[in-house]
Amino acid sequence: MNKIALITGAAKGIGKAIAKELAVNGYDIIINYLTSEEEANGLKDELINDYDIRCLAIKADVSKEQEVEEMFSLAERELGNVDILVNNAAIDLSNLFNLKNADEFRRTLDVNVVGAYNCSKRAFPNMKENRFGKIINIASTNGINSYYPMCFDYDASKAALISLTHNLAMQFAPFVNVNAIAPGFIGTESELEGYDEEFLKEETDKILKERYGYPREVASLVRFLISEEADYINNTVIRIDGGQKGSY
Repeated sequence: MNKIALITGAAKGIGKAIAKELAVNGYDIIINYLTSEEEANGLKDELINDYDIRCLAIKADVSKEQEVEEMFSLAERELGNVDILVNNAAIDLSNLFNLKNADEFRRTLDVNVVGAYNCSKRAFPNMKENRFGKIINIASTNGINSYYPMCFDYDASKAALISLTHNLAMQFAPFVNVNAIAPGFIGTESELEGYDEEFLKEETDKILKERYGYPREVASLVRFLISEEADYINNTVIRIDGGQKGSY
């Protein structure tokens, strides 16, 4: 039987790339989404038809504990217990500092941090019983020491997610590995949308590789971290940023 991977926020961007990378490597996939129903169902059909794996697309707000419970219960009934959890769902409500408000801050923390906590807590009992599990939290170099005032709430959430990673690794040891990946500037559709060439040059000039990263590169790192070859990698944060200046 294939191992089962649940990826939150998987309809587009990095999450979609992770879903495709794991599908091509023989994992059964659960695509979690909240608003992108058409994209999620299209991806589901693509993965089933192209890679001959089992796949579900499940709508759930990961910040809501009951919806997470319903998502996992449906996945377990249809496919089986989740072996791999990738906490990728995130929002970034970028705005000028003086235009931000506490409700937006709370919503960002709810999705980016509480969502990862909800999913990890729900996945853990079966992983513990099976004496196997891999949890990957998609953090950001914004949560290390690369900061932008327009998204200070996002930055704070990613720093909190890194802290959560360390605490979950200790709590879930020894059978469940919990690691975080901290991408830098990754060229997803939403990240590149509306940017002009001058801005892209300014951003890539900050990167030793002199280019932005590709979602598939993050996906490849996820695939490695959940493999047997990476079984001794636990409780760590791996940057994938091309040598982004200011994130050391």
